[in-house]
Amino acid sequence: MAEYHLKTPLQDEEIKDLKTGDKVYFSGEAWTCRSKLQKTVFDEGWKLPFDTREKNLLIHVGPVIIDEGGNWKLVSFQPTSSIRFEKWGPASVKDLGLKAIIGKTTMGKDSQEAMKKYCCIHATPLGVTPTLFIERIKVKEVHWLEEMGSIEAAWILELDELGPFLVDIDCEGKNHFDHLDEKIAANRRSVYQEMGIPEDFEYTRLY
Repeated sequence: MAEYHLKTPLQDEEIKDLKTGDKVYFSGEAWTCRSKLQKTVFDEGWKLPFDTREKNLLIHVGPVIIDEGGNWKLVSFQPTSSIRFEKWGPASVKDLGLKAIIGKTTMGKDSQEAMKKYCCIHATPLGVTPTLFIERIKVKEVHWLEEMGSIEAAWILELDELGPFLVDIDCEGKNHFDHLDEKIAANRRSVYQEMGIPEDFEYTRLY
């Protein structure tokens, strides 16, 4: 497992170096989105009011941010599962020029193919808590707050060594979790063989 410290805007040359299983930290500008924003952009044709090719790190998160006397205070920051947004994954990579997406879990085959074609990675949180994230994030501005509400709005953030994250999809389209599934399946077959259990055996949990 290699470790990388990257600053946005991210470049193809550095993103290509990352492989599944690597650890990565991010600095520089990033932005947030969830379902409502992606539906509005991709299904309804709204245009984002900022250059996503300069801000090419997207975080799947609905942060809790409050206004304290005209200053934004980040209260909670917990990335959500990216697979929820698979419908818009390929378009996010292709049309927005993204080079990295952060979110829990991973993304599907269509997004993996887009990441391979356009050189983008997906990274998932690695053993950290929302409290630690908060210390590494500064809120810069917000777009579509009235239209989307606080959780679904596009927040522009300044990151300072945010991480660690595990690269689970790389620019070759490989998925870390696919590899783990293959290892688990191989181990299960080996155990079944040792115990004389047919490979197609399906067990039923009793609790």
